[in-house]
Amino acid sequence: MKKKTLLDLQNMKGVDPITWITAYDLPFAQSAEKAGIDMILVGDSGGMVQLGYETTNPVTMDEMITMAKSARKGAPNTFIVGDMPQGSYEVSNELAVVNALRFVKEANVDAIKLEGGCRVQDRVRAIVNAGVPVVGHLGLTPQSTASFGGYRVQGKTRESFNDTYEDALALQKAGMSLLLLEAMPAPPAKKIAEVISVPVLGIGAGKDIDGQLVIMHDLMGFYQSFRPWFAKCYIPCVANKFVEYLNDIVLANGSENPLKDIGRSNRGDGLLKLAEMAISEYIKETKAKVFPDQDYTYPIKAEELDDISKSRYW
Repeated sequence: MKKKTLLDLQNMKGVDPITWITAYDLPFAQSAEKAGIDMILVGDSGGMVQLGYETTNPVTMDEMITMAKSARKGAPNTFIVGDMPQGSYEVSNELAVVNALRFVKEANVDAIKLEGGCRVQDRVRAIVNAGVPVVGHLGLTPQSTASFGGYRVQGKTRESFNDTYEDALALQKAGMSLLLLEAMPAPPAKKIAEVISVPVLGIGAGKDIDGQLVIMHDLMGFYQSFRPWFAKCYIPCVANKFVEYLNDIVLANGSENPLKDIGRSNRGDGLLKLAEMAISEYIKETKAKVFPDQDYTYPIKAEELDDISKSRYW
């Protein structure tokens, strides 16, 4: 497949929903690329789902670089975003630029992502001026959950909506290329996407925006004690299809052990193929704007939406 450019992605706004998924290693990045994903995020969430940290905060730049290098080897023809971990950009513009360039030079990513709005406007501008595209991240920003009092849905009050709206405008002015909104009800997310000129993607922000991000481990069902409200496991959606695929191989092949043969020839007999099928189903549902439906979207009360609609930005 041909790797999408930043211009390709920006031209998809309002036309073709962008599909985005996390990957932190070679095999899952391979599966994502084979499925035809538009973008891969090497997220600091890898610190939790891969490295076993309780939060994303302990993740280091060296750990992020290692995961990003592995993902790039698995997906050489996919637009990859490297996630700036906590402590890699807050201190100064110089530090932010150095670490953004590390992502580009050492892991060959196409863009970086960082959290925050007005407070990181100068950092975004400095990184963009250094020639590295920036993806903004607003709403629930995991690196700053302590200031929110934990993992809480954002944009459900007029004040929260106003802050997010102002942050989005600040990031746009600083030169961001795309924006991610996390854990926000659909109506306020949609309103922001209508105003911002770059594509606005969501993770738990409804389907009325320009694309979706999912965590690979959520999609594959690799979670233990915690499962986010917006996380959909796609394995049940494709399990029967995978069995039928294996049965078809057996019926169509006259060899003594056809599944062994297909495994040796193209590794199409196990989890890599199952992951590819699950990701393909996610892509299909996102492109059709079927995902996320109400089961995977944060609700908002009528009185809450009525108050937000009185905002000067609505």
